[in-house]
Amino acid sequence: MNTGLKITVFAAALAATFGTAYGVGSGVGEISPEPKRAAHETHDGHDGAGHGGHHGAGHASMALPGGLQMSERGYTLALKTPAVAAGRATDLRFTVVQDATGRPLTAYQREHTKELHLIIASRDLSLYWHLHPTRAADGTWSAPVTLPKSGAYRVFADFTPRGGEGLTLGADLTASGSYEPAALPAPGTTAEVDGYEVTLRGRLEPAKGSELTLTVRRNGRPVRDLQPYLGAYGHLVALRAGDLAYLHVHPGGEAGDGTTEAGPDIPFTATAPSAGTYRLFLDFKHGGEVHTAAFTVRAAGPSQRPEAAGTATPVPSSHAGHGH
Repeated sequence: MNTGLKITVFAAALAATFGTAYGVGSGVGEISPEPKRAAHETHDGHDGAGHGGHHGAGHASMALPGGLQMSERGYTLALKTPAVAAGRATDLRFTVVQDATGRPLTAYQREHTKELHLIIASRDLSLYWHLHPTRAADGTWSAPVTLPKSGAYRVFADFTPRGGEGLTLGADLTASGSYEPAALPAPGTTAEVDGYEVTLRGRLEPAKGSELTLTVRRNGRPVRDLQPYLGAYGHLVALRAGDLAYLHVHPGGEAGDGTTEAGPDIPFTATAPSAGTYRLFLDFKHGGEVHTAAFTVRAAGPSQRPEAAGTATPVPSSHAGHGH
């Protein structure tokens, strides 16, 4: 990750009340990935369910999805810069505090080549960045960011304490000034980003494992030489519309294992325990750069016909903010 990255924001939204959504119904459940095998990791439990923490299906029974709480299982996310000035470069700083001692955590277990994955998303889900901050010896993490547009954002720290289980903690971040929230993109199945076309097949279903396949093409031709990005050919983050419950899902297989193909298809398995609307962000690497495609998906009940929608995510062309 290029720590000198300047994050460019195209639009931002002011804070939304917990559990409400921009034109989206409530009552949405947690997405829980279901690993096909050990390599099929996801985070929200850190064991195969997705970064959200990096939790697996074993955490599907948790009371709350990842990222909804600042404190959980003996750890607290302490954001030292909860408010920033829009348009100004800011060194975003935070610590993960051990509740038992009151001291910052300094011993982390690397997950997908990094000690901690930092996600920043706007409350209206129009903006998204995957960053990898730098940790000082005293446990303070920092990442340079610039949010030129005002609004409300959510910060997610996805990590695994050494010897412990993975989890994701969340905190609110505000950029000062007037704002106007963006509408959630309408459903569809194609996203275009940086000259690539990404299509989504499959659908989320409540309380049932769903097969999702993302296919990458460029100039109409399948991309069969995707490059490893943090040990995989793709990373999928799901954020629930409204409260921004967080999940990071990894595809089956591992890059370079001799059997997993480097595209054009990137398969995932995930479960949406209840009907609702989610925003999916796919990170993939090709041509030496990380690209992000975004989709809006609806998980519907048996009597409803779910739809999927895709739009490109406005991320910096350098993609240095991706630290996965």
